[in-house]
Amino acid sequence: QVQLVESGGGLAQAGDSQRLSCVASGRTWIRYAMGWFRQAPGKEREFVAAIGGSGEPTIYADSVRGRFTISRENSKNTVYLQMNSLKPEDTAVYYCARGRFPSSNSFTPDYWGQGAHLTVSS
Repeated sequence: QVQLVESGGGLAQAGDSQRLSCVASGRTWIRYAMGWFRQAPGKEREFVAAIGGSGEPTIYADSVRGRFTISRENSKNTVYLQMNSLKPEDTAVYYCARGRFPSSNSFTPDYWGQGAHLTVSS
């Protein structure tokens, strides 16, 4: 059974940097693409970034491209989301997800983590 456990987040100020981590269990970890989503208060969950099983490709939402970087360390079964130049609108619960790339610019999740809260103050 796949388990995804996020860590990181918490409180930050505008302009700060934060890094989220997601540790996955399961023997098939290396084969799968991984992604990050977020859900702000009162809004629907939205895609943030995704990465292929070997580290490529990487895709990003327009709202975070150039500020956030997704990466993975397969030896540690871990995927990261480095978030720079944080803005108050980045405040959300961030979810790690396992999934696949049905096309080169889209990601479909099938397993979710429990989420990590991030609050960015102005």
